[in-house]
Amino acid sequence: MQNLKPVLNIGVVGHVDHGKSTLVKALTGVWTAKHSEEIKRGMTIKLGFANAAFYKCPVCGKYSSSDRCPYCGNVTQFVRAVSFVDSPGHEVLMARMLSGAAIMDGAILVIAANEPCPQPQTREHFAALEIIGVRNLVIVQNKVDVVDPEAAKQNYKEIKQMVSGTWAERAPIIPVSALRGANLSELIRALIEYIPVPARDPSAPLKMYVIRSFDTNRPGTLPQEFRGGVIGGSVVSGLIKVGDEIQILPGAKLDSSIEPLIAQVTGLKSGDIELSSADPGGLIGVQTDLDPSLTKADNLVGNVVGKVGMVPNPTYEIDAEIHVFQRVIGTKEMRVLEPIKPGEQVVVAVGPAIVTAVVKQIKKDRAEIRFSRPVVAEIGARIALARRVQDKWRLTGYGTIKSL
Repeated sequence: MQNLKPVLNIGVVGHVDHGKSTLVKALTGVWTAKHSEEIKRGMTIKLGFANAAFYKCPVCGKYSSSDRCPYCGNVTQFVRAVSFVDSPGHEVLMARMLSGAAIMDGAILVIAANEPCPQPQTREHFAALEIIGVRNLVIVQNKVDVVDPEAAKQNYKEIKQMVSGTWAERAPIIPVSALRGANLSELIRALIEYIPVPARDPSAPLKMYVIRSFDTNRPGTLPQEFRGGVIGGSVVSGLIKVGDEIQILPGAKLDSSIEPLIAQVTGLKSGDIELSSADPGGLIGVQTDLDPSLTKADNLVGNVVGKVGMVPNPTYEIDAEIHVFQRVIGTKEMRVLEPIKPGEQVVVAVGPAIVTAVVKQIKKDRAEIRFSRPVVAEIGARIALARRVQDKWRLTGYGTIKSL
């Protein structure tokens, strides 16, 4: 892979059975006979994120993720490096998909050609992209190798009908077979043409969303060889450098309270690439001097990172303008929703944070919401609402924060 840090994040969303992880593996070049056998046995390899470099062949004009053209064998030219965020597709993990959407610059919506469209989870993921504000979309019609041409055409018409009249009406629909690596050149072309690199301002205040955190010390590591905890995520604005002192808010749960953290950046990595600094775009790992017990097992997911004193104070309450769907779009029967009532428990997505909350008061389209734990929220930010329907948390609305 080209030795460059990725310049943007592309989310991969869709139903759990539509081949998302297989598609990511095909696009990143991680495609082996062993993996193919695992797919045949029905096993699932979960890829939370992966980096890829895209190349174009100057001879045949096709795109790939290889520095040598797989179609004609010539040396290719580097075009762009990206990070893929493979969001969980199962209905139970909808909240995690919303957390991943917070750092997406664009998205791939994966739809299976061998099923009627839209499936309930397809509707739900499509709505989630709109709510979070993702507007650069490429639709992948996957599994075209398992249906005949007429069925593929009918499925294509159903996809077109689903997006007709919506913000994604002009999104390209690319037929592929991720399992067989078919038509990936056209998919990469569409990703480059329809998901542009956003304008970045490295002089803006640092803001980084944490979507992972972990301990890299293996069992048996001697105390003098311990490495500090790692936080993983994406820089939203500004610049982070080795040696920086950073603040992590709301922080970590210590005893019965959540305490803010201050740490020093001791290392930066993007995949296998060591960095001295990182600007917006792509996923990075930030090595810190924190006690690794604070970062293990994703303990810091949902936090916001910035320079000391520059991160907004966490809050337990917001006042938001909300819009509730009339029906539950993530269920097959599209059951009618009851209005939200005071005292109802909901799940709210705020930036990278997913938190349970209670609706304190509601009047027309305004609601006072109290979180079960503090979150970093900003006036004007969009939120997503999930409510419990048939014992599952379903995406049922969205809103905009009006006051804290």
